[in-house]
Amino acid sequence: MAMGKPNTFQLVELGPGRGTLTEDILRVFKQLSSVLSKCDVSVHLVEVSPKLSEIQAVMLTGRKVQPNPEDESAYMKGISKTGIPIFWYRDIQDVPSGYSFYLAHEFFDALPIHKFQRTEKGWREVLVDIDPEVPGQLRFVLSPSRTPATQNFIQPEETRDHVEVCPEAGVIVQRLASRIEKDGGAALVADYGHDGTKTDTFRGFRNHKLHDVLSAPGTADLTADVDFSYLRKMAQGKTATLGPIKQREFLKNMGIDLRLQVLLQNSGDTATREQLLHSYDMLMNPDKMGDCFNFFALLPHHRLVHPDKKDKPKSKSPLPPVAGFNELLLK
Repeated sequence: MAMGKPNTFQLVELGPGRGTLTEDILRVFKQLSSVLSKCDVSVHLVEVSPKLSEIQAVMLTGRKVQPNPEDESAYMKGISKTGIPIFWYRDIQDVPSGYSFYLAHEFFDALPIHKFQRTEKGWREVLVDIDPEVPGQLRFVLSPSRTPATQNFIQPEETRDHVEVCPEAGVIVQRLASRIEKDGGAALVADYGHDGTKTDTFRGFRNHKLHDVLSAPGTADLTADVDFSYLRKMAQGKTATLGPIKQREFLKNMGIDLRLQVLLQNSGDTATREQLLHSYDMLMNPDKMGDCFNFFALLPHHRLVHPDKKDKPKSKSPLPPVAGFNELLLK
């Protein structure tokens, strides 16, 4: 609402997984049909996996979707159960320009990284090698000298002794920032991460348990925490940035406590109430997801400038709040 009421609105999700989050958003869109009735809404999914795109199509449209002709940027397209057009792309650059809200939920943490270690001889890149003493086993080694990645990705002011850099994340953020600067909209990133403080976060998970990243390659999910300070830098000032902010703070600002009370009052059985409280604890407890997950946003610069600023440059009236990043105040 604070962004105005655009005539067209694109919801763009990067790496939509099984399509569950987009499905939830479409359900809310249906509840807001009176508000969105005069707006041309469409959904655009950036997904490289053919298998996952099939799963998403069934989730969102209720059926399989036939591939598009090869000469079109969208390789699939369909209609959601609520009548909203959905398009699938392999690259963010293929998504049409226009006023868009970009969503990246557990997307950046799955992108490949470079790892670097500070040594007495300077920075060295951490590489993967075959262990000569253990057949079939991989090991980490340090590059004997500076690599091109070391020269390009390590900043002179870096104070940490171990650094992880995701160049692909930087490129994507640059493209998002350029699009938002040109067409308006916003981007919201929700992911595991830190603000330039952590070092070695590269890890693997298999069957929901920690797994050696070099053992049985291809059988585990690999992840590294997102460095939000790097994303902020890669926005290159084209947009304003907010966060990272802890999940428990973000959800509290979004009114999760009020929502919980309403659901508890309307629940008719003990099992449902216990499940609600359990889910709330999982999301908000600092020892669980509350402090692990972070939210980060890209916004046009004008969104953080008070509308009276031009007429009253010295005005001290508060800025328009940004949902999730400002404390929820009830009147």
